[in-house]
Amino acid sequence: MDALGWLRILRRAGGLIAALLVTVPLHYLWRLFRLSSPWPRIFLGWGARLAGARVTRVGVPLKRDVFYISNHLSWIDILSIAGASGTAFVAKEELRQAPVVGWLSTLNRTVYVKRENRMGVAEQINALRDALAENWSVTVFPEGTTTDGQSLLPFKTPMLRVLEPPPPGVMVQPVMLEYGAVAQEIGWIGVESGLDNAKRLLSRRGSFPLKVHFLEPFRPEDFPGRKAIAAESRRRIEEALVAVLGKPLRPFAYDVAPVAYAAPDAGAIAPGP
Repeated sequence: MDALGWLRILRRAGGLIAALLVTVPLHYLWRLFRLSSPWPRIFLGWGARLAGARVTRVGVPLKRDVFYISNHLSWIDILSIAGASGTAFVAKEELRQAPVVGWLSTLNRTVYVKRENRMGVAEQINALRDALAENWSVTVFPEGTTTDGQSLLPFKTPMLRVLEPPPPGVMVQPVMLEYGAVAQEIGWIGVESGLDNAKRLLSRRGSFPLKVHFLEPFRPEDFPGRKAIAAESRRRIEEALVAVLGKPLRPFAYDVAPVAYAAPDAGAIAPGP
């Protein structure tokens, strides 16, 4: 990284600190009076912009009683979807330890899950139900990891057990994230650490477009069971992603052991254009 890269990191970090100094006291003031605080949403939206994302919302997000299911490329996804909708999230436990982003995610009442904690699924489901009741909307990334914007992994279903049966009145709304030409550059893939990824993105020159597509919602009762809900969500996201790419999706080029994904000819597939 050159000197200009470090300057960009410092400038963006300074912007985040300034935003924190404004929004965090206001957040706790709202909470003190037991008011619904808009400040995490406002801050996370600012955070996405400071990281370089120029977010455009496509479609209409449901305001409450909604379970968003999204594809996943980067930690910037969390900032952008939250800024666009005010949702809380389900995220892997490792995110809690990520510099700055982990604390911000906790502030936004993220539900953290441990992949290896199979005995704690019931506890995690209960936490998810509480989050949905308190926050009105929750987002999950059922691929279980981040990809490159050209691929879509199989959707894992354990966290969709909260929809068996679905809480009364809750809808499912698929979300498709479109990073365009910079998707592979932004994507957190391979063996890159979280800190290295954050440094790389925050030192990046200029901005990039990110469209958050809120697709047509559906009633989970119409697709009984978490596997059917996952399959329908994935179908809609894949259809929307293929439409914007103008080509079929390709197999993801990296093994992802925690979600039991093995790339075809792993190690021999190079990311394409």
